[in-house]
Amino acid sequence: MQIYSNAFSNNGIIPRQYTCECEGADLSPPLRWEDLPTKTQSLALIVEDPDAPDPAAPQRIWVHWVLYDIPPHVQDLPAGVQTLPSGTQEGINDWQRGGYGGPCPPIGRHRYFFRLYALDTDLPALLVPDKDNLQKAIRGHVLAEATLIGRYAKGDH
Repeated sequence: MQIYSNAFSNNGIIPRQYTCECEGADLSPPLRWEDLPTKTQSLALIVEDPDAPDPAAPQRIWVHWVLYDIPPHVQDLPAGVQTLPSGTQEGINDWQRGGYGGPCPPIGRHRYFFRLYALDTDLPALLVPDKDNLQKAIRGHVLAEATLIGRYAKGDH
């Protein structure tokens, strides 16, 4: 299984319009995937920054986006997705809201992991749909995982 973006390559710089620095934009980047396992029933996506707040002394993983129950026939999400595919559930990020929150590192160049999980089940409704509860719910149901890494520091273009 593979996950890609036509906005940046793996380990490439995330363009400014997909970050907090582009006033009024902060759009989710376009994402696409392929080669899902044949028994995939749903997909989950977690976008996180393991370098918060400072890559030289990381203290926590900052969660930027949580999606789950993405139908397996869906092959991509467009840039700045406004309407999620039917059935897709949106979780809570570390700003305590749903939706995508782009890179906004206070210091240094951070890495952003876009982790896609192929699951052998649809998930039950999560009472608190955050990353921790999603990871508990998918335990034992992951058929495959793919990761796309983007990098960003304020001022990157």
